[in-house]
Amino acid sequence: MRTPQDTPRDTPGGTPEGRPRGTGKVREGHDGPGDAGQEGRGPRAGRAAALAARLESIPGGPDGRRMLWINLADKTGSGLWFSVTALYFVVVAGLSTAQTGLLLGLGGAAGVAGAPVAGRLADRLTLTRLLVAVQAVRAASGLLLLPFHGFWPLLPLVALGSLGERAAAVLTKLFAARVAGPRRAHYQAVQRTVVNLGYTLGGLVASAALALGTTSVYRLLLLGDSLSFVVVAILVARCGEPPSASRTVVARVPAGAPTGAPPTGSAASPAGTRARTSAPPPTAAGNPWKDGGYLGYVALDGLMFLHGSALTVGLPLWIVTRTNAPHGLAAAVFVVNTVLVVVFQVRLSRHARTPLAAANALRRVALWCLLAGAAVAVAVLHARWAAVLAVVAAALAFTVVEMIQSAVSWELSVALAPAHAQGAYVGVHGLAQAASRCVGPLLITSAVIAAGPAGWLALGATLALAAVAQRRMVLRRLRRTPPAGAGDPLSVPSVTVSEQ
Repeated sequence: MRTPQDTPRDTPGGTPEGRPRGTGKVREGHDGPGDAGQEGRGPRAGRAAALAARLESIPGGPDGRRMLWINLADKTGSGLWFSVTALYFVVVAGLSTAQTGLLLGLGGAAGVAGAPVAGRLADRLTLTRLLVAVQAVRAASGLLLLPFHGFWPLLPLVALGSLGERAAAVLTKLFAARVAGPRRAHYQAVQRTVVNLGYTLGGLVASAALALGTTSVYRLLLLGDSLSFVVVAILVARCGEPPSASRTVVARVPAGAPTGAPPTGSAASPAGTRARTSAPPPTAAGNPWKDGGYLGYVALDGLMFLHGSALTVGLPLWIVTRTNAPHGLAAAVFVVNTVLVVVFQVRLSRHARTPLAAANALRRVALWCLLAGAAVAVAVLHARWAAVLAVVAAALAFTVVEMIQSAVSWELSVALAPAHAQGAYVGVHGLAQAASRCVGPLLITSAVIAAGPAGWLALGATLALAAVAQRRMVLRRLRRTPPAGAGDPLSVPSVTVSEQ
C-alpha cells in the first residue's frame, strides 16, 4: 500500500522539477503513479512473459507453432476413436470379433501404401494443399462409416482411413522438417509431447463417455474424430508453404525494402521482384528404391520399432500371464510411458541435434534395449515386489528407447535423404514403422512370449545389435556423402514463403 511518504511532494501543476505529474522517477520496489491498483500483477506478468518466450523459442515460427495446435487437434480426435475402434465394429456395426480383427488387419495393410505415395507426391505438389486433401479424405472416410454396416461395405472405408492416416503422418513430418530447419530434432521432441497430450485427452474423454455404454456414444466419438480432421484441414489451409528443394518457391520482397534486400526465405533479389530457388531435377540417385544404403537403414529401423509392440502388446500380456505382478500394472505401463514422454522427450532430443550425434546416440539405444529385455525376463521371479520392480524397470527402459530412438530416427530419415527427393525418401522410411506395426504384435506374441524369458533376452540382444549395425551404416554414409541440410532450402530457412 502506497503511503504519502512514497510520493514526492508536488506543486499544483506537477512535480517540484516542473515535469508533468506521473513522469518522475519512482523509488525502486514501487509502482509508478496511477499503478497502485496493479500491485500483485508482477508475478503473473513474469509467468506470461516466460511462457511467451518459450513459445517463441519453438522452431518454425508462427507456422511451426500452428502445426503443433494442428497435431493436438488431430491426435485428440484420434484418441477418441482409437480407444473404441474395435468395440464400435462389434457393438454398432454388428461384426464378430474375428471379422473385426480381419477388417482392421486388412485395412491397416492397405494403409501402408500411404507413406511412400504421399512422400512422392510431396516432392511434386504443394505440401499444404496435399495435407488439406488428405485430411478431407480422412474426414470423409470416418463420416461414411456411420451409415454403413457389414464387413465388405466397411472394408474400403477402413482402408481409405488407414491410407489417409499414414499419408498424413509423412506429410506432417515433412512439413515439420522443412519449417524447423536444422532444429528439427528439437521440434520433433515438442511435437511428440503434444501428440501424447492429444492422445491422452482423447482417451480420457472416450473413457468417460464409454461409461454410458450406448451405441449413440460410439457414434458421437466417431463423429468427433471425423470433425477433428475438418478442423485440422482448416488450420492447415492457413499455414504458409514451407521452402522445398524439389520445387520452385516464390517469395515477394516486402514493400519498402531497400533495393537488393533478400526476400524472406530466399536468395537476394531487387526490391519488388520475385526470387526463385530451385534445385536440380531429380535423377536416378533420387530414387529411394535404388538406394541400397538407405533401404538398409530403413530395414534396420523397422526392426528397431519393435520396441513399440514390446511395450504396448508384449509387456501387458507378460504381466498378466507370466508374472506375479498385479494385473493393474498392465494399465500403469501406459501411464508411465505417457508421463515420461511428456516430461523428458524434449530434453532427450539433444541426442539427435545433428546427424552425427544421432548416429552416436544409437549406442545408448543399444544399451537400453539390453536392459529392457533383461528386466522383462527377470519379472518372472516369484516374489511380487521383485516382479513389480522388474516390470517398472522394463517400462522405463522401453520408454527411454522410444524417446531416443524416435528422435534419432526422425533426424536421420531426413538427413540421409538427398534434398531434391526428401519427400520420396521420407515416404519410404514411413514403411518401417508401418511394417513394424503390422508384424510386431504377431512376432511378439508368437515368438518372444512363447519362448519365455529367453525370448525377451533374445529380443533385447537383437534390438541392440540392430542399433549397433545401424550406427556403423549411418557413419559410413555420413563420411561418404554430406547430410542434407547443410545449406539447402529444406533445412536452413526458419520461415515459410508463399508458392505460386
